[in-house]
Amino acid sequence: MVGGDPPRPGPTGSDSPVHVALRTTDVDEARAFCRELFYGPLHMNPVGDRSGFAFSGDVVTLGPITVGEISYGADVHLSIADLEVAYHVLAPLAGALRSRHRGATVIADQTRAAVYRPVGDIDLEWPGDCRLLSVKVDRAALERELDAALDQQIVTPLLLGASFDLVEGPGRTWAALVRLLHSELCSTGGLAGQPRMAARWRDMVISGLALTVEHPYGEEEPAGLQGPRRPRTVKRTLDAMHAEPWRPFTAGELAGIAGVGVRVLQEAFRQHVGMPPLAYLRRLRLDGVHAELSRSDPWQVNVSDVAYRWGFTHLGRFAGAYRQRFGVPPSQTLRERR
Repeated sequence: MVGGDPPRPGPTGSDSPVHVALRTTDVDEARAFCRELFYGPLHMNPVGDRSGFAFSGDVVTLGPITVGEISYGADVHLSIADLEVAYHVLAPLAGALRSRHRGATVIADQTRAAVYRPVGDIDLEWPGDCRLLSVKVDRAALERELDAALDQQIVTPLLLGASFDLVEGPGRTWAALVRLLHSELCSTGGLAGQPRMAARWRDMVISGLALTVEHPYGEEEPAGLQGPRRPRTVKRTLDAMHAEPWRPFTAGELAGIAGVGVRVLQEAFRQHVGMPPLAYLRRLRLDGVHAELSRSDPWQVNVSDVAYRWGFTHLGRFAGAYRQRFGVPPSQTLRERR
């Protein structure tokens, strides 16, 4: 281990980067490292001869994004069930791997990245000569980015393509941005280590990914895949809620932001968003709490503190709404993610 025990990532939205590195020939230690920094239910096992196993991982966390340069030194098989809380991209820097996700098989190499949605099992055949960038983006962050950028309703989880080009177009630029960010945050003294610059870089990675991956919201896509266009009143209200989800908005305040009456705004939301404004705000807050609990240390984070931070003032009603949306109490999410 480089630098002792891995520090825990900061809360979603944190502008302070965290760098953790590990070099080991111990399979269990490597598996625990990947579970700690990426996903708890990840399964990794060497295939065949283990004598060449030499894990190398350099991982940086910056709020809602986690970027790691990972290699194993020996052939391994990885599997993981639903990611639930994140979208993920694997972009090889050397070698290639075979990826299966949601019925699609992708050969990811230096010309093509593999993309994973929050729902659907992932199965990877990872050769020993494959070294790659593993990029995790919190689900709520990417969905907020697309939702804010478009004037139409999006389906969640996002209907992303299974891969994208790394040689030409936006994918080349995005991959270069991620490589530079990772390199800067793994060293010391650079501009990327400054919180204000790190925050801007973080936002560029998220917005760049939203513009790079294939999704059914572009003008070139069949009209049947596009959501209904949203009026400006709805768009203004959504922008305000996404900017300050913790703010104690009332129906009247939201209507004032939209410039219409309460009933008019409620009807517009039912038609173009599928629920009333305050119901959407509650879901936005619940998703934010879920994302933060899913990546937090249960010894350092208190459920009630997180709930208050996201605008919930009545913990009993919050717990009931959380269980209804995610099927488990918030305390269980906090326990199980580690």
